[in-house]
Parts: sequence; structure tokens; C-alpha cells
Amino acid sequence: MVKKLRFLLLVVSSFIYGQQITLSNTAEISVLTVGPGTSLNDAFGHSAFRIKDPNNRLDVVYGYGEYDFDAPNFYLKFARGKLNYLLSKDSFSRFYQVYVYFNRTVKEQVLNLSQSEKQNLYNYLINNYKPENRGYLYEFFFDNCATRIKDVTKIATKNSIKFNLPKAYTPKTFRSLIYNNVNKNTWGSLGIDMALGAVIDRKATPEEQMFLPENIYKFFEAATKKDGTPLVKKSNIIFTKRPTNISNNFFSSPLFVLGMIALVIIFITYKDFKNKKQTQWLDITLFSFTGLIGILILLLWFATDHTGTHQNYNLLWAFALNILMIGQLVNKKPKTWFIKYVKFLIIMLCLLTLHWIIGVQVFAVGLIPLLIALFIRYIYLVKYYATLNNQ
Repeated sequence: MVKKLRFLLLVVSSFIYGQQITLSNTAEISVLTVGPGTSLNDAFGHSAFRIKDPNNRLDVVYGYGEYDFDAPNFYLKFARGKLNYLLSKDSFSRFYQVYVYFNRTVKEQVLNLSQSEKQNLYNYLINNYKPENRGYLYEFFFDNCATRIKDVTKIATKNSIKFNLPKAYTPKTFRSLIYNNVNKNTWGSLGIDMALGAVIDRKATPEEQMFLPENIYKFFEAATKKDGTPLVKKSNIIFTKRPTNISNNFFSSPLFVLGMIALVIIFITYKDFKNKKQTQWLDITLFSFTGLIGILILLLWFATDHTGTHQNYNLLWAFALNILMIGQLVNKKPKTWFIKYVKFLIIMLCLLTLHWIIGVQVFAVGLIPLLIALFIRYIYLVKYYATLNNQ
């Protein structure tokens, strides 16, 4: 019985995927741009294709951005950048209802395509939606739901599109483009700035800026075809986000929370200085925290396929070897070389400041109080251990 059911499903699926719908002259293909949501994973918006053909009773949306939750070792693959994302397909009515429910603006650009170009694009999506073709290795900056819209459109039109610079275009780094969508003083922004390295502090080319859905919209608006006609025939807003009260509580922001922690560190350091002693639990906590963060950064750099995590100079403050120094912190009298090691950590913090000033890498604003507190604490430890060794 089970074998018969499997065979029946195979026959039905083969029939469905094998069907070739010829689009009518009334068919329209448009690009849908969804505005940002409230959480970090949807803060950059979404892009999708809409295929509308009243004569064929067709109104579907294809989007490159669905998680494959059935993939084995899902979370491990996600962390390592080896997780395949899927091409999704849904009715336009359901797509619309979802984003209205989540109160996200939806804009539409009807593409100025010939009948053969429409059919090419639709055929490409049908073929891409087959089970063996649906998955692709997602890459945030270079292969995502937005860049796929650009790439598929170019393929369907046989590279006959010229992407002109939109009005008010300005060259920006990848990190600056991210900041357009995420407030610098948020935990999401802090995580991004700690996880992503100096590679995203280079200027993005105009085409590379299209990794963001909103920039797909802007570049498509300005794009022309080979014959000089606009790529977009008409644009309209399908749904406008309803006004909402945005709560931006500074007292829960990284700058405030880490600022309070930094004040505690500086206060304890001052008390230690006055009493000529060392608060060991504080130093063990700081070395453990910075060491573990450093190990995580190294893993993101060398043990994953994420291109944006390379050359991450957060290692200048989150030094992985700190985790191995816990033994020296608990000793009544640490080795002489450990004093040199702490001096090395101070130099590393100075190098971090230099990297930030000359623009090699931009670091999280929320880290500033913590970095100042670490600098002060390390200077005190050098003085304290030097005095201890001279006794």
C-alpha cells in the first residue's frame, strides 16, 4: 500500500512539474518589494516575482528565501553558512495577506518585458521550483532573495538590461548599507558588527548594492533595456504600512547596558587601586568572556563559508588566547611573562583604535564603554603585577 501511494505521488508530481503553461498576451510579471519588519531577520525586507495571467487564472508569487527546516543538522549548517535556502511559491492572495498581517509595505513594479521574455522568466522559475533545483547556497551579500531577482531577470532578457544609477545614489560600504536598515545602538547591530569583519567595510559597487531589496526597487526603477525603453512599465504601492509607535528604549540598548557594566569594572578597579589588591573574579570573568568571544570570531572566520566574517579585527579586543590565561589569574604570583602578555593586550586595544580611525574596520558603537573599561583594567593589572613581583 505504501509503495502504491509513493508511486501515485511520483506520478502526480511529475504531471504537475511537467505541465508547461504558455502565458497569454495579458500576462504580467512584476517584482514585489516588501518593506522591513520588526525583527532582525526581516529588517532588510524581501523581494519576489509575481506572475499574473488572468486568462490562465494564474496569480502566483515566487521568492528566493525560504528556510529548509527539514535539512539535517539545520542549525549547524546555518551557523557554518552551508544551509540551502529554497525557492518558495505561493498564491498572491496569501502572500498579500501575510504581509498585511505583519504590517509591512508591499510595492510592485510591473516589468516591461516582451512575450518571449515573460515566457523565458516564467519557464525559468518553473524549472527552478522543481525539487532537485529549489535549493541554493544562500549568501547574505552576494546570493540572496534580492540578488536572485536581478540575476533571473538578466537571464530571462538575455542580459539586455542596463542598470543605471538611481537618483540620489551615493557610494557606500556594505556596513553603511546595513546601517540604513538597522539602528547602530541595538543588540542586532552589535551582533552584526562583532560577527562581520573588515571585508564589509569596502565600497560596494553599484550592482553589489542590490543585495538589499529596497535597492533592487531603486535600480529597477532607473534601469533600461537595450532599446532604451524603461525596464519598469508601471509602479504602484499595493499596501502601505500602518503607522505604529516604535519603542526605542535607550535603557535597554547596548550603549547603556555595556556602559553600566563598564562603570562597575572601573569602580572595582578604583577600589582595587586604593586597597592595593586584585579582584580575581572580575579578571577571570573578563578573560573568559573576551577569550570565548575570540574563539567564536575565529570559528566564524575560518570554520564557516560566510564571506562577511573574514578579516575580523574584533580579535584585537576579544583575544582568543585569554581563555588560556585563567590559570595565571588565580596564581598568587603570576609568571613574569604574563605581565608582558597584559601589556600586549593594551597594545592590541591601541591597534583597534587605529584600525577604527583610519577606516580599516568599523566597530560597534555599543562596545566603546567596555573597551575603555578593559583598557583601564589592563593598565591597572600591569601596575599591580609589577609591584607584586618586586616584593
